[in-house]
Amino acid sequence: MSSVIIVILVTLGTLFVLLSAIGLIRMPDTYMRISVNTKAATLGVGLILVGTAVFFNDLSTTSRALVIILFVFLTAPVSAHLIGRASYFMGVKLWKGSIMDDLRGKYQKNSYVLKSETDDSPEDNVDHSKMDDEASQ
Repeated sequence: MSSVIIVILVTLGTLFVLLSAIGLIRMPDTYMRISVNTKAATLGVGLILVGTAVFFNDLSTTSRALVIILFVFLTAPVSAHLIGRASYFMGVKLWKGSIMDDLRGKYQKNSYVLKSETDDSPEDNVDHSKMDDEASQ
């Protein structure tokens, strides 16, 4: 019975990692790639590690697997957020099919401050639409 559970967990984990790799190739911009990798790869690695813990059925191995899962689940979203924020600030363009830019007019270039409302000083804000206009000239 435990071998069936191990096979299911490791197979599902491998499929999620595979979907993450495919998403990394297929997604059109950096922000979507970050999203795919954060969600699918984290879940895939977690399932593989749970399968490893069930396979070895040892307190030492199980505790190490759980610590690794906790570490991955805590660091993946934080690192994805930081990479996305740095990408946005550096001017990495959104996909042309993106419907909405929630940060437009809220992120200041000089102070690195993200405001919850649109700022009154638009000359200090990061605006990807202006970057697109400047790049085309």
